[in-house]
Amino acid sequence: MPMRIKRVTLFAGHYGSGKTNIAVNYALYLRSLGKPVAIGDLDIVNPYYRAKDSQAELEKAGIRVIASAYANSNVDVPALPQEMYSLTEDRKTFAVMDIGGDDRGALALGRYMPAISEENDYDLLFVFNRSRPLTRNAQSAMTIMREIETACGLPFTGIVHNTNLGRETTPKTILDALPVVQELCGISGLPLLFTAVRSDLAPLLPQNIGEIFPMTLQKTIW
Repeated sequence: MPMRIKRVTLFAGHYGSGKTNIAVNYALYLRSLGKPVAIGDLDIVNPYYRAKDSQAELEKAGIRVIASAYANSNVDVPALPQEMYSLTEDRKTFAVMDIGGDDRGALALGRYMPAISEENDYDLLFVFNRSRPLTRNAQSAMTIMREIETACGLPFTGIVHNTNLGRETTPKTILDALPVVQELCGISGLPLLFTAVRSDLAPLLPQNIGEIFPMTLQKTIW
């Protein structure tokens, strides 16, 4: 699956958009290409870092996982480890960053923004899920996109389509959302980079919808 690849790839979106799932799968995809990869959690609003549930799998694949020491605990401490700066400082490693939901979570990215902007080898991707209450239409999604951009200080560079209903997702679920995705791309001026789908659904989708990114879902997410 050919996709443009930047040194730093950041996934952001509203709560429940599926960005964590995509971030984990994207890190594994980069590693499958033989690239040195690290994945970091910047979600200080919700410290229950679900990507950490995949830590064993990620580390087995040779991916470095950077998460708060309080991830998956009952301690609510809005702190990020100092090691997180290595994602912007080590330019030989491909970094995947999971940004906290909505504009409050995106505030955490602000401290890394100068280095990311200076290097200018990044994608900040908005994960769109039409099944979520606050992103039912393109205008609502656009509002959230602008709020996140203002909070983190970086402009989005692309859109990832991830409309799903968990295990109940069908090809129709995804295809019915395509007109809304296309409208969002139109009003934002951003390209649709890929549509993320469960791996078993990928062969059932028509090729003319663009790049398809098959994923293995984390067990704790659905």
